[in-house]
Amino acid sequence: MAAADGGGPGGASVGTEEDGGGVGHRTVYLFDRREKESELGDRPLQVGERSDYAGFRACVCQTLGISPEEKFVITTTSRKEITCDNFDETVKDGVTLYLLQSVNQLLLTATKERIDFLPHYDTLVKSGMYEYYASEGQNPLPFALAELIDNSLSATSRNIGVRRIQIKLLFDETQGKPAVAVIDNGRGMTSKQLNNWAVYRLSKFTRQGDFESDHSGYVRPVPVPRSLNSDISYFGVGGKQAVFFVGQSARMISKPADSQDVHELVLSKEDFEKKEKNKEAIYSGYIRNRKPSDSVHITNDDERFLHHLIIEEKEKDSFTAVVITGVQPEHIQYLKNYFHLWTRQLAHIYHYYIHGPKGNEIRTSKEVEPFNNIDIEISMFEKGKVPKIVNLREIQDDMQTLYVNTAADSFEFKAHVEGDGVVEGIIRYHPFLYDRETYPDDPCFPSKLKDEDDEDDCFILEKAARGKRPIFECFWNGRLIPYTSVEDFDWCTPPKKRGLAPIECYNRISGALFTNDKFQVSTNKLTFMDLELKLKDKNTLFTRILNGQEQRMKIDREFALWLKDCHEKYDKQIKFTLFKGVITRPDLPSKKQGPWATYAAIEWDGKIYKAGQLVKTIKTLPLFYGSIVRFFLYGDHDGEVYATGGEVQIAMEPQALYDEVRTVPIAKLDRTVAEKAVKKYVEDEMARLPDRLSVTWPEGDELLPNEVRPAGTPIGALRIEILNKKGEAMQKLPGTSHGGSKKLLVELKVILHSSSGNKEIISHISQHGGKWPYWFKKMENIQKLGNYTLKLQVVLNESNADTYAGRPLPSKAIKFSVKEGKPEKFSFGLLDLPFRVGVPFNIPLEFQDEFGHTSQLVTDIQPVLEASGLSLHYEEITKGPNCVIRGVTAKGPVNSCQGKNYNLKVTLPGLKEDSQILKIRLLPGHPRRLKVKPDSEILVIENGTAFPFQVEVLDESDNITAQPKLIVHCKFSGAPNLPVYVVDCSSSGTSILTGSAIQVQNIKKDQTLKARIEIPSCKDVAPVEKTIKLLPSSHVARLQIFSVEGQKAIQIKHQDEVNWIAGDIMHNLIFQMYDEGEREINITSALAEKIKVNWTPEINKEHLLQGLLPDVQVPTSVKDMRYCQVSFQDDHVSLESAFTVRPLPDEPKHLKCEMKGGKTVQMGQELQGEVVIIITDQYGNQIQAFSPSSLSSLSIAGVGLDSSNLKTTFQENTQSISVRGIKFIPGPPGNKDLCFTWREFSDFIRVQLISGPPAKLLLIDWPELKESIPVINGRDLQNPIIVQLCDQWDNPAPVQHVKISLTKASNLKLMPSNQQHKTDEKGRANLGVFSVFAPRGEHTLQVKAIYNKSIIEGPIIKLMILPDPEKPVRLNVKYDKDASFLAGGLFTDFMISVISEDDSIIKNINPARISMKMWKLSTSGNRPPANAETFSCNKIKDNDKEDGCFYFRL
Repeated sequence: MAAADGGGPGGASVGTEEDGGGVGHRTVYLFDRREKESELGDRPLQVGERSDYAGFRACVCQTLGISPEEKFVITTTSRKEITCDNFDETVKDGVTLYLLQSVNQLLLTATKERIDFLPHYDTLVKSGMYEYYASEGQNPLPFALAELIDNSLSATSRNIGVRRIQIKLLFDETQGKPAVAVIDNGRGMTSKQLNNWAVYRLSKFTRQGDFESDHSGYVRPVPVPRSLNSDISYFGVGGKQAVFFVGQSARMISKPADSQDVHELVLSKEDFEKKEKNKEAIYSGYIRNRKPSDSVHITNDDERFLHHLIIEEKEKDSFTAVVITGVQPEHIQYLKNYFHLWTRQLAHIYHYYIHGPKGNEIRTSKEVEPFNNIDIEISMFEKGKVPKIVNLREIQDDMQTLYVNTAADSFEFKAHVEGDGVVEGIIRYHPFLYDRETYPDDPCFPSKLKDEDDEDDCFILEKAARGKRPIFECFWNGRLIPYTSVEDFDWCTPPKKRGLAPIECYNRISGALFTNDKFQVSTNKLTFMDLELKLKDKNTLFTRILNGQEQRMKIDREFALWLKDCHEKYDKQIKFTLFKGVITRPDLPSKKQGPWATYAAIEWDGKIYKAGQLVKTIKTLPLFYGSIVRFFLYGDHDGEVYATGGEVQIAMEPQALYDEVRTVPIAKLDRTVAEKAVKKYVEDEMARLPDRLSVTWPEGDELLPNEVRPAGTPIGALRIEILNKKGEAMQKLPGTSHGGSKKLLVELKVILHSSSGNKEIISHISQHGGKWPYWFKKMENIQKLGNYTLKLQVVLNESNADTYAGRPLPSKAIKFSVKEGKPEKFSFGLLDLPFRVGVPFNIPLEFQDEFGHTSQLVTDIQPVLEASGLSLHYEEITKGPNCVIRGVTAKGPVNSCQGKNYNLKVTLPGLKEDSQILKIRLLPGHPRRLKVKPDSEILVIENGTAFPFQVEVLDESDNITAQPKLIVHCKFSGAPNLPVYVVDCSSSGTSILTGSAIQVQNIKKDQTLKARIEIPSCKDVAPVEKTIKLLPSSHVARLQIFSVEGQKAIQIKHQDEVNWIAGDIMHNLIFQMYDEGEREINITSALAEKIKVNWTPEINKEHLLQGLLPDVQVPTSVKDMRYCQVSFQDDHVSLESAFTVRPLPDEPKHLKCEMKGGKTVQMGQELQGEVVIIITDQYGNQIQAFSPSSLSSLSIAGVGLDSSNLKTTFQENTQSISVRGIKFIPGPPGNKDLCFTWREFSDFIRVQLISGPPAKLLLIDWPELKESIPVINGRDLQNPIIVQLCDQWDNPAPVQHVKISLTKASNLKLMPSNQQHKTDEKGRANLGVFSVFAPRGEHTLQVKAIYNKSIIEGPIIKLMILPDPEKPVRLNVKYDKDASFLAGGLFTDFMISVISEDDSIIKNINPARISMKMWKLSTSGNRPPANAETFSCNKIKDNDKEDGCFYFRL
């Protein structure tokens, strides 16, 4: 393949003169993808055997015309750069290489990589192992899908998060043909790994050498519970076989996590067959390497659903998608109709991957990682339906889920086989609960079988719970192997002798075996190769697993004990029914006499035992035979109840011989004995009692059982004998033990059975005649139709009783019926209307005998059918109860679709009344032929016009016929997108067939079409074909626009882009129009009216007639592209031609400056943002006028500007100049203007200079701080304390929410109490006016602020505290302390003065506020009592010398 392309045109050689120009050369294929405009194809290059990287690179430059100094890289499709070190090992013959700007560059256009995927030798070695999908009675499609899920589980095994696997059934016809897609979020494949996937039977263990494999250096997974290691993609076979089993083409799409590229490979049956036919290399093809979400290569409408799948690639880091098309129709029907069935099968196969080692235990909490991160979602999309979406985790009825959740207990074990093979096993017990087995049913193995030969009408025995199913399902590496199962092991099979547990318990177990990959499976993973042989080898060791530990004990004994324990703990097998009440049993010991609940029936292990039923006991001496009286259950029960045991009361049989009742445990009932055997024993005991009647017919006319007799047939004389079981005739009861000798009589009755009841029409009694037996005479005249019974009954002589000892005496009943006579006349039954020409119909006949009874036709007869104007035929006449003349066909003319009336005469030769007239209405028959007018085979029309056809639908007799859904179609062929004519002839059978105009695109000359007229719903009506000669239309078909520059007209094609100076006007635009024959059309006024443009509402009609278009005003902004459209629309066509005007910048006009990052700068700081400077034209469009040399001619000026840190930078990507480091010399805050000048252009910007960060605290409106402020103790400060945050230059700093606090000594108190304050938006805090309380002397206050976790020290305030001359602190009392007082005498004078804080006398006190109390001293203390006498001070006298004193004179 490579050599063939290497010598073609455009190839080049790399090598030395010694290479010889061909021998030993390697051919490589190079894609130039540096730029989007690069050539699409590849360049073949021949590389000499001794070439090196330098020579190869020089050849690439020479071949592609690249300068050797240009920077580029050459890589493989896996983005591995070619270097001197790896040149020889990487550049192989046939390899595909990229020429890129860098290793990580996106592919601007897709490439095609040559690959070889010849079959591996394993194809021959293992091809005969198995026929891939042996169905074993099941549809193998779910197992084919499982192969693809296996690959996805392996691919996602290293995922850290969710392992998502999606199966999408894309059956929506509007999105393409049916397809199946399997998508996972695994690690993806490189192009080489994708090549490996294509190699058949290339397993993970044989991918060596040149193969770059995702399993290279394979290491066996670490053992995990149930071998759930996701190591199930093995052989290199299943994926290919699965996709070609499902469909005929597979598209593999994959992207590894560390790649920029998506790799895509298509394998199809059609491509293989085409290559084989053309004798090409079959196992070769291309891998498409492209960027994510690039779907331009999907051009087939059948695969348009792929666009949506490919768009989803953008959100994915890595993935693999398998898209199968050409899906087999039977697979589509199966996937649609059995959606629940096959998704349930998949949930079964991957049960333990989805739910973990313990399975889907619904009754317990779910296990966390790593098993709940596997999401297998299946969705099916159909047209017009809501998508069906199911997650396998949500399925609750797969078999393993049913096994897990119906089990009451489990038995875990492990099997060690020779070598490293390990099998984990689990057996689950499904108990019998109440009325049923809980072992779950499997649709593939129905467990309930009915015994057709069982005549007992009481109950049909349910077979063993598991039925014929094997015990163990087998899992390999955690995945079900569906066609292999293990029946049992020696230690878990039912024992030959009775064991610890009942035999039926062995049929209530299910199990699963979990193997590692040391056991071989078939390549399709349907069967194990050697599992059962290894497990049943004598050297295989079984051990029980208990609490996660292996127990070295005999497993057969352990299993038997476990099974017995399950039976006793979980089985609930006896159901007590028909509750009768609670009694006390005095025959028992006092402690056990009651209460006992009594029941009339039980249900035990599928059988019903009830009162009156004959039973036999076991393990009793002697064995009891008898009938059940009732059942006992200890306890105060009420109604139906379930228990594991009880007692049964039995009446010994036969009661005529025994009169005894016995009570035994229910468990001693013999469940194996049939009631017939017990009945036979009882009957043998009663052999001496009358048993049966012997009836003979000595004179003939015997009446047979169930005989059907004609009316009036006589019944012969009867001879009767009474026999016992020994066959002895008897006429009286035997022996005195039976109540004395009694004669026996025989009673005969004939009974007619009717809907109104039974009527006794004959009754006789016969005695024994001594020498003669019992005898009845001949009976006649039984003529009435119906069912009869002749009953013979033995009765006792005196009482006429028909029972003895509770048992009926022998009797015999013969049932017979009286039927009608032979037919003599007939009539018609209900007819199935309507009747149509050529459509067979049936005529039902009803026969009567001579008495008018309904009769039947039993002899052969040939009906004769006649009707004027019709041709009549029939197929046959049936005999028996439903006599019908079948397949009657009538042919002939009818008037219209409403039909025509006919008289049909039916004659049946041989009857007394042999003919009848049937009136029928005959309608036209089913459609048989189409008649189309005009009759000519060739019809001529012009393109763009419609053609009418006259169609008539005729039946086989050429009658115009009609029926529902009679839709006539006309399909045209010979050109694409032709219309389909449809007309409904359901009501009249004829109509005009027409539709939309026939329009063929780009027709240049006469063209021949075919018209096929048919009725799709009537496949047997032959279609009619007509030839259509289509002439080119003379109407407008094409519109072209030109731009005239001087004498030259340049065509502007549809969707072209035209570059023009911004704000300019496009002049001299013209247009021309052509018809379908490419003939130029002269523009008329009528045509000009239909021409529209979208850039101006007003069009000069005169200019249009001359072919001129209005001028176009170009937008002033280069960002505003103008879309211009010229359209023409009439009744035949809608044309348009459009182009886009892209404005280009004009000459430089302005310098434009823009602030980025804010216009505010703190004092002492640099401007945080930058100033971007560009050059624009007159409309503000940027012009690329700057270069790195432009920085020197840029000047920046401003008042107070600090230019020391200015930095100017040329921004090449935006063609602008960036200015940073703008800073101002400290000074007053405010707006600052900056002027930027470049050449003759200049611009201004304004920034706001604000104060710096807070650094000081200043007091506002406060006296000089150097002096102490005098303040009287307890009084308010003269001014409020107001502080202002300032920067280091004393500029107010407007920072709010800064905490302000006061620090002071503890003996200085302020009111209100010292609280924290915060600054407002101006940076101020008003702490308010304080009242000061402190000892006399000097005290200090300091204001502090906390900003950015640092303290700003404020000014210190000095306060001089003075005493308050008006605040009273004590009283000074003066009186004569040496005076003595006599009773009845006067006290001395008391002189009181009030002393203030400064020890001065307060003079302006109100005298009313001063009082004196006097009381008699007592032991109660010094406090005045409530009754103390109070005195007010006296008025001041003139001779009172001391000012400010108050006097008390008593």
